Amino acid sequence: MNPKLSLAIGIVCISFSPIFVKLADASPVICAFYRIFFAWIFLLPYCLYKKNLKMERKDLILAMVGGLVFASDIAVWNLSIKLISATVSTLVANLAPVWVGLLSYLLFRKKSGWLFWVGTCIAIVGMLVLVGASNLIHLQLNIGILYAVASSLLYAIYILTTKDILKRINTLPFMFYNMLAAGVFLLIISLVLGDDLFHYNLKTWGSLAAMGIICQLTGWITINYAISHLESTKVAITLLSQTVVTCLLAVFILSESLALKEIIGSVIVLAGIAITFLKPKQINNY
Repeated sequence: MNPKLSLAIGIVCISFSPIFVKLADASPVICAFYRIFFAWIFLLPYCLYKKNLKMERKDLILAMVGGLVFASDIAVWNLSIKLISATVSTLVANLAPVWVGLLSYLLFRKKSGWLFWVGTCIAIVGMLVLVGASNLIHLQLNIGILYAVASSLLYAIYILTTKDILKRINTLPFMFYNMLAAGVFLLIISLVLGDDLFHYNLKTWGSLAAMGIICQLTGWITINYAISHLESTKVAITLLSQTVVTCLLAVFILSESLALKEIIGSVIVLAGIAITFLKPKQINNY
């Protein structure tokens, strides 16, 4: 498959995730659990057939720890989606690249370049516009936005935890163990919270299954394929279009609308995140 076409398919697939969460009459944790469960069940026969599940203990531990972080990420993101618009929640969750740069600098002293810091400042300004100056002054923060920020931070931790493992092992065995750990963790959380696991209507079951098969499995297999063939920076910037696709889907399927400050704030945040991926041009001296 053409890598660019694969990337486009992947972006459309993952853009449906907030829509299905909104449509499902189930708790955020249940939505997260079945997203992982259905994807894992469909991946299982292929992995067993290929017999490619062996890996080093270190990689296995990293894959499963990453699964716990990823599970926390999507559960918190689903909480946000249930409380605020799908578009704003998706936008804020895409702040992960900014957190990756900040954490890389704070933990590993990895310099990110001046364009990263310019983009980060612009993204923060966009967030301030989204939240509203008066709300900040009176500390009246929207809990849905805070959940989305927490989700973006968790995803950044996930990226830093698993960033090297896919250089050593194939994507599908990684996803198998990653989702296995995530699914078991989310199942335990669901049972502790007393969530209903089975009694849902047909529309909810359809949304839960679609989350797993379309968003989790198809979406991330096609995106990972694109990453393996295209420049990672360009893929990362292109993934920001998820917010735009989710916005269009939310308008037509959920009849959502955005306030003027949300539109302006969203544009500023997207611009800031895009700038963090750019690299300064090197000046050659002759």
